[in-house]
Amino acid sequence: MASIQKAAVIGAGVMGAQIAAHITNAGIPVVLLDIVPKDNPDRSAIAKGAIEKLAKMDPAPFMHPKNAKLITPGNLEDDLDRLKDVDWIIEAVLENPQVKSDLYKKLDAVRKPGSIVSSNTSTIPLAVLTSGQSAQFAKDFLITHFFNPPRYMRLLELVTGLTTRTDAVEVIRDFCDRNLGKGVVRCKDTPGFIANRLGVFFLQTAVNAAIVHGLTVEEVDAIFSKPVGMPKTGVFGLLDLIGIDLMPLIARNFMATLPQDDTYRSINKEQPLITKMIADGYTGRKGKGGFYRLTKSESGKVKESINLNTGEYHPSEKVKLAAVEAAGKNLRALCETPDKIGKFTWTVLSQALSYAAALVPQIADDIVAVDAGMQLGFNWKFGPFELIDKLGAGWFAERLKADGKPVPPFLQKAADKSFYRVENGKLEYLTVDGAYNPVQRSVGVLLLSDIKRASKPVTKNGSASLWDIGEGVLCLEFHTKMNAIDPDVLGMIKKAVSIIGDGKGQWKGLVVYNEGENFSVGVNLALAMFALNIAMYPAIEDLVKQGQDSYHMLRFAPFPSVAAPSGMALGGGCEITLNCSAVQAHAETYIGLVEVGVGLIPGWGGCAQMLGRAFSAKKRFGGPIPPISHVFETLSVAKVAKSAFDAQELQYMRQTDGITMNRDRLLYDARQRVLELAKDYKPPEPWVMNLPGPTGRAALGLAVESFRLIGKALPHDVTVSKALAAVLCGGEHDLTTQTTEEQILALERREFMKLIYMPETVARIEHMLKTGKPLRN
Repeated sequence: MASIQKAAVIGAGVMGAQIAAHITNAGIPVVLLDIVPKDNPDRSAIAKGAIEKLAKMDPAPFMHPKNAKLITPGNLEDDLDRLKDVDWIIEAVLENPQVKSDLYKKLDAVRKPGSIVSSNTSTIPLAVLTSGQSAQFAKDFLITHFFNPPRYMRLLELVTGLTTRTDAVEVIRDFCDRNLGKGVVRCKDTPGFIANRLGVFFLQTAVNAAIVHGLTVEEVDAIFSKPVGMPKTGVFGLLDLIGIDLMPLIARNFMATLPQDDTYRSINKEQPLITKMIADGYTGRKGKGGFYRLTKSESGKVKESINLNTGEYHPSEKVKLAAVEAAGKNLRALCETPDKIGKFTWTVLSQALSYAAALVPQIADDIVAVDAGMQLGFNWKFGPFELIDKLGAGWFAERLKADGKPVPPFLQKAADKSFYRVENGKLEYLTVDGAYNPVQRSVGVLLLSDIKRASKPVTKNGSASLWDIGEGVLCLEFHTKMNAIDPDVLGMIKKAVSIIGDGKGQWKGLVVYNEGENFSVGVNLALAMFALNIAMYPAIEDLVKQGQDSYHMLRFAPFPSVAAPSGMALGGGCEITLNCSAVQAHAETYIGLVEVGVGLIPGWGGCAQMLGRAFSAKKRFGGPIPPISHVFETLSVAKVAKSAFDAQELQYMRQTDGITMNRDRLLYDARQRVLELAKDYKPPEPWVMNLPGPTGRAALGLAVESFRLIGKALPHDVTVSKALAAVLCGGEHDLTTQTTEEQILALERREFMKLIYMPETVARIEHMLKTGKPLRN
């Protein structure tokens, strides 16, 4: 099968430029072309300007700044010949069929035979796009609809034509899956495809119902967020994020392209308030504000929200809804609540979910694709059909009937069963003909959730479990709140080491992995705070020692261990990765030792491991101070890597550690890494270093003092930095004596315990627990 070695993006607007950036994240060079600007001597100024903007964007579209060098800018008049060796050309120009048609003819004249062309359109049918083009162009053409921002949104909707080459489809599907980390969903060639078709319907329904039922924007967002498994932006926060003025544009497109009997036509209502907001410049975060806005006051910025009836703004306050709290995770109970909250929730879900049920197989072949579209494109925890199952398909159908609403035929087929079921440990889905088929995973995809359906843990406690993931490899899963590390997790690490033994018997090695939103946010601060409040300092010191001992056992175990983090891996969560034999990280891993934020230093071997890596790095300046300075700078300002590639730069990961672009492939890749290492595995030798002692501390102290003098380091920052310097410089050792790894661990414990007694540290911990933000004191 052919592969993508070079790509091109035509159109350097917001989406086109970010698509180009994300392709470079896969290490692939990209040609970025746009029109020649008027009245500018630089004929490629638009593409060059787009690259400059990419470097300044937040969140960053590049996983590493150096990736910008992989983009070659140009223009459509002088540089079309640069497409002659390109394997994949992505068009992301104006949503105008004639503009695209003219462009395609130019591309077809210069592209190489066998190259693939795709459009990022979400509004124009594929049949319209290929009309008037050559037969070969139609064979090489498809739609690849990225979601904004392309680096972070996992969904890629793939639409093919009647004549699109099967091998071209597979090349793009595989590349987007493995190299770009996308969840590739096959869609039918219908307006809005899957995610926008259903997502826009849901948002419009929620806005309409909020006004009818008299809810505030805060009440709506309190319902359609965590309680139903949706992002915390809710409805109105999401509209502010994507741009309120985008909704009327999408509505016009849908009204022009959807079938005359489509239910969307009945809910598409122009709301006078929204029309006025757009006219006045209140288009969301990109404008003066939206349903929410920030205003300045003497006490700082104040968050305000709009009254949906009067259009006036007032201070926004978090709301607690009794109906939501009483229902808990029982979605049906919330819908059955007789107050306005329950009625509103039912109104929105009944319309949105029945709409989804009515569109299969029109928009996709099966419900798995539809659910994946909403999960990956709108970050819903549960897809529409999973939500129906949570309500109960039979109950949902009967409630629709009782309300005099039509029941989609497909929903009727599920009324006496469910859309998903587990049969013999395998997840199955209901097909449109009423039979069940197994949910298929791609080769190289291994999900812990699938393993958990089909088996029981090898052992478990309240905080962690060990799972057999096949091939003689165990998986250590944390399952505390935010995967925080507590004594039970540490105990399970020791148990895993005991069960696996020498790695020569039933078990070959260990993967540390979970499918939470974050790998681990570190130690359980609430537990530490409880101990502090009752002055249980010996218990805290014991926890520090227990963590060091558990991680030490893992580091020097006679079998390989591979950490497979994704999302945040902070503090103790970072330290367990540092103590594993290797790391196989998801590209979107944000890892760091952030203990200074709560007035502490790394206490579970973080200092020792970072020192060891800095001293053993192939590229470093000579002498003991440069590597120590590197570690000191990283830890004293709590640097967190913005990607796995950035983590390698900061030495949280080794250059030999692996990076997986697709989250669903992470566990499989980590297991393979264990098996590879197990062939001839030998535990590492302990670090031994010559550290400068008091001389080094003095040098680092001068740097801290300079920051204090200019106001960048506050009093407790100085105190914590001095404790960190004491550890990194080897305490009272000097360059004439060797400092062992064990001695550095002892220094970590000593300095950690000094800090934990300080009121300033306690204040930082309390503030972090209350606000989720660090206190500067």
